[in-house]
Amino acid sequence: MGEQNQLEVLGVFRTEGFEDLYKLVDFLNRTLKDRGLVFGLARGEHSGEYVLTVYRA
Repeated sequence: MGEQNQLEVLGVFRTEGFEDLYKLVDFLNRTLKDRGLVFGLARGEHSGEYVLTVYRA
């Protein structure tokens, strides 16, 4: 079996979303990818909640 590349979670931030949150995540990914950081955005369990996760690749 091959070795899997897994992302290490560095931090999680939960917020009531704002309109341009996805633009911030895109900016962070483009700016910091060369430093091995990846940012993810997902909807939270509650209505209107978003979860921003920071990973190390």
